[in-house]
Amino acid sequence: MGLLGKIKGFFNRQADEGENEYRPDWEEESLKRDDIDMHDQTQREHYVKACMEQMSEASRELDTLGGEYNLVTSYLTDMEEIEAQPDEIREQLKTYASKILELENSRAKLDKKRRIMKAEDYLRMERIEQYMPEGYTRLKEAEDYQVLVKKDMGRLDGERHAYYFRKNELQNSMQNMKGITFMSVGSMLFLALMLTIIGAAWHLDVSLGYAVAVIIAASTLAFVFVKFHEAQRELVKVEKGINKLVLLQNTVKIRYVNNTNLLEYLYVKYNVNSSNELKKLWDRYIEENIHREQEKQMDQDLDLNEAALIKLLRSCNIADPNVWLHQAEALIDSKEMVEIRHGLIIRRQKLRKQMEYNAKAAQEAQDEVKDIMAKYPEYAERILDLVSGYEKLLINT
Repeated sequence: MGLLGKIKGFFNRQADEGENEYRPDWEEESLKRDDIDMHDQTQREHYVKACMEQMSEASRELDTLGGEYNLVTSYLTDMEEIEAQPDEIREQLKTYASKILELENSRAKLDKKRRIMKAEDYLRMERIEQYMPEGYTRLKEAEDYQVLVKKDMGRLDGERHAYYFRKNELQNSMQNMKGITFMSVGSMLFLALMLTIIGAAWHLDVSLGYAVAVIIAASTLAFVFVKFHEAQRELVKVEKGINKLVLLQNTVKIRYVNNTNLLEYLYVKYNVNSSNELKKLWDRYIEENIHREQEKQMDQDLDLNEAALIKLLRSCNIADPNVWLHQAEALIDSKEMVEIRHGLIIRRQKLRKQMEYNAKAAQEAQDEVKDIMAKYPEYAERILDLVSGYEKLLINT
């Protein structure tokens, strides 16, 4: 029957290889028809279909396992081919493998110490790369100038307040001088009047009193006059100073506003909040580009060595040279090669065990169908029709 071709082939291959010592170490319960009434058409057909399904399932498993088994065998054959190569070829293989491992290790170390830059930060710096590092210098200078302008404005504001305070002092002093003048004149007139009254009432000579009063009044007025004019002259200077400060403050304010607008524009342009932030991003961008360039060069070198290794392996009639890119260490270290071979042998043993089990299950199902046909010949034709119909169904699906 069609389903049993692969099963027979498997048993023939087992005989050729002479490795039947690997047998399943578990016991599977065989198909049983003790409780099946073979004269009942429904029960009989269900049982035969169950046998066919067991054969079909076993066949599918053998297909899958057979492909994997052949692949593992191919790997072992490739290992034998590699070990059979001349010393010169083996040395070339070791050279390429060593270079591949060295590049992979270097790449791993580079990735380990690398500080990954966020994609959005990298794209942002890539867009403004044409303005850097001059952009950072300009922003830093604008920030430093902003600090100086603020200091100048603070200093000018302090000086302006000092001038206004001095102006108030001078104005108060001049007002006081005027008061002293009026008090002096009034006191002198009052004293002259008193002296006149005393002289007239008591017929005394008060000329000396007049002289003293005049001297005191003259001295006081002279002192007041000098101080008043000194304050007046200083007041003129203070007012001129205030005017100069106002003009200077206006100039500084204009510079401050312009510089503030410039800073706001640069912050928006570079999408940062400070020059320090821009500097950090720029430094990381440069570092990121260095890492990317190193990675690019490593990838190119790795591709070249991998291509050379694959080409050399193909010249050695290796069926699957690509697999050695992932186990290059085995081409250098014989112990690693032994470990890989041991693992492949174990895999092949496990696969063979599964294949034996499925072949046995399929054979049992076939024998069960044959036995039913032999014991119940009156139903043999119907059973053959069921088997044929099931095989057609499998082919169509």
